Amino acid sequence: MKKSSGIDLSKSRSRNLLKRITDIIFSLILILLFLPFWILITIAIIIDSRGSIVFMQERVGRFSINFNMYKFRTMKQGTIDLPAEELVDRESKVTRVGKFLRRFSIDETLQLLNILKGDMSFVGPRPSHLGQKEQIKIRKETGTDSIRPGLTGYAVVNGRDAISIPEKADYDMAYVFNYRPFMDTLIILKTFGVVLTFRGGN
Repeated sequence: MKKSSGIDLSKSRSRNLLKRITDIIFSLILILLFLPFWILITIAIIIDSRGSIVFMQERVGRFSINFNMYKFRTMKQGTIDLPAEELVDRESKVTRVGKFLRRFSIDETLQLLNILKGDMSFVGPRPSHLGQKEQIKIRKETGTDSIRPGLTGYAVVNGRDAISIPEKADYDMAYVFNYRPFMDTLIILKTFGVVLTFRGGN
């Protein structure tokens, strides 16, 4: 794994601007479409278990700057906030409604608000948990923290949590530094397959 020599700045700016415009338009549309379902999910969470409706988790974003990422709460109140791979007996800590939300990644849909705010993009490296020190370090060293993290990403559709951090880093680099037109569209389409077949999830 080597540090990239960089990308053409003019192309990078154009790409980032186009992605940002696309993110704003489509996040607004999807938020309006999802709003009725979010209301139903809110009611279900309140009925199912005690605790907050929204889980705000500090993550590492663009240029390694931290931000609060939004999810619907799927864990029981009092669960320690750790990276998924480090949480012992994780399934027993998930609420009944949470199991359904996580199964279809519905809890992640609140990140549309992060996309609208500019914290995230639809496609990019998944934002690192503060406990994922190795991943944060690699992204700084390789420069893959130069773009907004994504709701989905190249590593997600090539193994998700079933692959190692160095493998994820290689996919991140391939996406950031070898980007091709329509790559985002292909990744989004493949993401539906990953979600529906539950591949690579912990």
